[in-house]
Amino acid sequence: MNTAEWLRQSEAFLGAWNRHDVEEVVAWYTEPFVYRDPNVGAGAIDSRDALRRYLSKLFDRWEMTWSAREVFPFDGADGAAVTWDATFRLRAGDTHLEIHGADIVFLRDGKVVYDEVFFDRSLLAPLVAGNAA
Repeated sequence: MNTAEWLRQSEAFLGAWNRHDVEEVVAWYTEPFVYRDPNVGAGAIDSRDALRRYLSKLFDRWEMTWSAREVFPFDGADGAAVTWDATFRLRAGDTHLEIHGADIVFLRDGKVVYDEVFFDRSLLAPLVAGNAA
């Protein structure tokens, strides 16, 4: 895919995340796959059932929106680095936080086979701490 195609694909993918639609997000992933995210910890999610459980908890607790900023397709592979902007808000709170990050994504047959998320998770601490008070 070229950069414009990757950007369209990224926006469609992030649209599912923005709608907080667990089943729509899960449908973007092939099996087997690997999903790594700072919120997952040191491990990875590697099945649709595990991703479904993770997303259900995540979407229940957080209101989040993402938009792709730039896409850098990898030469010779069906993958790209995607930089993004996001807003996060705990559903129990009022404060929004903007965060910038990136994903490394590889596709197989148009579905995500590898997705590694990079962002500074410590930036969420003030929201979590403020909600605990």
